[in-house]
Amino acid sequence: MRHIISLLMENEAGALSRVAGLFSARGYNIESLTVAPTEDPTLSRMTIVTSGSDAVIEQINKQLNKLVDVVTVLDLSDGEHLERELMLVKVCAKRADRDELTRLMDDFHGRIIDVSDNTYVVELTGSGEKLDGFLAAIDHSLILETVRTGASGIGCGERILRL
Repeated sequence: MRHIISLLMENEAGALSRVAGLFSARGYNIESLTVAPTEDPTLSRMTIVTSGSDAVIEQINKQLNKLVDVVTVLDLSDGEHLERELMLVKVCAKRADRDELTRLMDDFHGRIIDVSDNTYVVELTGSGEKLDGFLAAIDHSLILETVRTGASGIGCGERILRL
């Protein structure tokens, strides 16, 4: 089962490496990883998407909590949460294709953020399923390059990751 694990960690050199090392040493896969400083410049928030049985996820959470750099861990998948991902796609946009690409962008609530004579760069945000849907809907021969951030998530309501 897919899980989104969010953690607060000390914002210092080597912290990311220690978390990634924990996963690789135990043979766990990281499907996506995002990390950035928080409102507190001494802390970073890391969001990890991984898959495994309940026992494997419980083991991952226990091991993460043992790392010195990790302050707190929350499995967002255990409750109501919001998840978003950002995707940039460079597409071939010859004159004949532009109307169709613009219509598709409107359907997926995307934005065209760069235009050249022969290309568009489009920006989409949403769930991974929405972004996958866009990629399935567009003519694959038009896609020149794709960049995705991986999931970022936050708990709903009173569910807060804090010290």
